[in-house]
Amino acid sequence: MLGAIIGDIAGSRYEFNPTNDYNFEMFSKEAGYTDDTICTCAIADALLNDKDYGDALHEWCRKYPHPMGGYGGRFAQWVRSENPQPYGSYGNGSAMRVSPVGWFCKRRQDVLEEAKKTALCTHDHPEGVKGAQTVALAIYVANQHRRCHEQTKDVIKSVMDACVDFSGYDIDIRKEDVENRFDETCQGTVPVALWVINQSTGFEDAIRRAVSLGADADTLGAIVGSIAEAIWGIPEDMKAAALSYMDDRMKKVLTRWKESVIAEDD
Repeated sequence: MLGAIIGDIAGSRYEFNPTNDYNFEMFSKEAGYTDDTICTCAIADALLNDKDYGDALHEWCRKYPHPMGGYGGRFAQWVRSENPQPYGSYGNGSAMRVSPVGWFCKRRQDVLEEAKKTALCTHDHPEGVKGAQTVALAIYVANQHRRCHEQTKDVIKSVMDACVDFSGYDIDIRKEDVENRFDETCQGTVPVALWVINQSTGFEDAIRRAVSLGADADTLGAIVGSIAEAIWGIPEDMKAAALSYMDDRMKKVLTRWKESVIAEDD
């Protein structure tokens, strides 16, 4: 899940001020965590403490009412509601927050079922559910094949094959068709994230490709980062840099996650 947070932080300053500069400053004073990080931490908290996903999201977002970039319109209404209900969204918010599921669950069917649950509390449109499931599946498949010590290119192929077979997404994408195109939907973001991973050579390269595409930088960065972590791992200096942006509540969740989920996975 830290990969998602790094992608979010790296892309945060470019969400509404896009860049095509691959060599952008990844951890600048203008960067910060957004709703993507808050929601990812909420899903991890729910898994670690057996909470309802909707309750955890509601609780966390209310504790952080004014994140960098704010919350999307309908999701902001959901956060403010005393009786929040799903609202038929197919936005990419379901896909950017789901990464903990791909690490936590040990069986493919459980990954798909739990990913669906994380979406349904808000993004109950079939495309919103499918986007979340596809990202969680990518992480799960990457972990399964990485543990078998497969070559990275083979891990990536297995991820692409599994995700395309499950989702039906077309990832035969031309850069000119998606560059500088802001698309907040799952169907307009998750296939692009898979395409970015398929082009990349490492974790940092994947983040840079995602953010410099000039699209929905923080959320595309978060989705790409979540999958890239499972394939390549994260350089230690980037881990340390990301932690410097986070508060104690977030760090506590990350520490417990590392101790109880990542350590077991290793």
